[in-house]
Amino acid sequence: MTFDAHQLDVFLLVGSAVALLAILAVRASSRAGLPSLLIYLLMGVLLGEAGLGIDFEDAEAAHALGFAALVVILAEGGLTTNWREIRPAMRLGVALSTLGVAVSVGVVACAAHYLLGLDWQLAVLLGAATSATDAAAVFSVLRAVPLPSRLTGALEAESGLNDAPVVVLVVLVSTGAAAEDGPLAMLALIVFELLAGVAIGLAVGFGGAWVMRRAALPSSGLYPIAVVCLTVLAYATGAAVHASGFAAVYVAALVLGNAELPHRAATRSFSEGVAWIAQIGLFVMLGLLLSPGRIGWDVVGIAFASGLVLTFVARPLSVALCGLVQPMPVRELAFISWAGLRGAVPIVFTTIPLAEGVDGADRLFDIVFVLVVIYTLVTGPTLPLVARLLRVARRSEPRDLDLEAAPLERIAADLLQVTISPRSLMHGVEVGELRLPKGASVSMVIRDGETLVPEHRTVLRRGDDLLVVTPRRVRERTEQRLRSVSLGGRLAQWLDDPPDERD
Repeated sequence: MTFDAHQLDVFLLVGSAVALLAILAVRASSRAGLPSLLIYLLMGVLLGEAGLGIDFEDAEAAHALGFAALVVILAEGGLTTNWREIRPAMRLGVALSTLGVAVSVGVVACAAHYLLGLDWQLAVLLGAATSATDAAAVFSVLRAVPLPSRLTGALEAESGLNDAPVVVLVVLVSTGAAAEDGPLAMLALIVFELLAGVAIGLAVGFGGAWVMRRAALPSSGLYPIAVVCLTVLAYATGAAVHASGFAAVYVAALVLGNAELPHRAATRSFSEGVAWIAQIGLFVMLGLLLSPGRIGWDVVGIAFASGLVLTFVARPLSVALCGLVQPMPVRELAFISWAGLRGAVPIVFTTIPLAEGVDGADRLFDIVFVLVVIYTLVTGPTLPLVARLLRVARRSEPRDLDLEAAPLERIAADLLQVTISPRSLMHGVEVGELRLPKGASVSMVIRDGETLVPEHRTVLRRGDDLLVVTPRRVRERTEQRLRSVSLGGRLAQWLDDPPDERD
């Protein structure tokens, strides 16, 4: 099949129109407290055979494109995740993405086989596909809910890591390798792929950060592209050596996102934009793949019953067991149980058995599609209410500041651009009270579009942009001091600072 210029014009017309409508839909979905995936899925259904008549039934293409989109989404999740926030809850996040997945698969598979009459292969595939929480849904919804960092950290770590074991399991079951090799061989393969993927992610992340810190690129716009390409390189390397590419891309992105790299704010913004495009394309494509005519009351009934088991039995049980690894108050574990958001990821995973030609794969795709829609409608909008009822919601937003860095290679220094956020306690602090390390100084303040050269007694205000020049050897201490003042005010950690670090 040839692809001419006229077809390209039509593709660009439809694609740009859909993308613009999807972008506008983000505002409507955020007001309703819903993950935007529901609107995108609906757009895909309306464009498909039940609406405008666009025919899309290529399961292999959906599988490949879905994985490509997940790579970008996981990369954005890692690049925008603060390691200091998720580190205290990392044990729980890892437990949820491994032990929690195993428990959820077992409970849902047994219920699907013994209660709903599915054969074992489809039952296990249903349990596996629905056991993974969706990174896009978690990142978009939870970051709008004021929660303690240990809760958001656990949920974000889980959503970033649990795709890796699930995709291995779904592939093994779909190809029949799980039945041939036995459970022990399957478990050993999953462990190997996870560990190898994490190792590759760490190597690419730290190696890429080392190179990026020393590469003075001619344009600031090249830094975000290079960082995102490094995360894709981690995935491709992992896939090439039969390790977990999903584990590799998330770990590499997590390392790069928390490294001291130039233009970090621009990199985060770029990755978020690319991830939005990937999400829009992914969800619309999955909506196109659906055939509404196949969905009968039997599919809806199985989806509803499976969701009940998943939400009220499998998820609470898996969270309770993982809570033994890292104990938390019961109300926090209850919120984590309710916040196990499913999104496009379970639907993407059902394209694997579709591509492999598994008997009943079409029905499995329909069941998971309906399950995701129903329970996203139930859990997404209720998260703020559940957080308040369980008393886990914070009263205010985190007090922090945005900080951007650019290299000054000829003098071995960095130029930091600091934006004082509306809730930062740096408001009202004099420049001299910042007490930056020796050699670091505030060179300029931009306020209401005007620039001024600050003095020792210049008072900082909300919305100010500061340009801070710091020698590279004390950059980390300078950033730490700026963040400390933003969080704790002028006296933050002052008594604990060594005398030689004070200005």
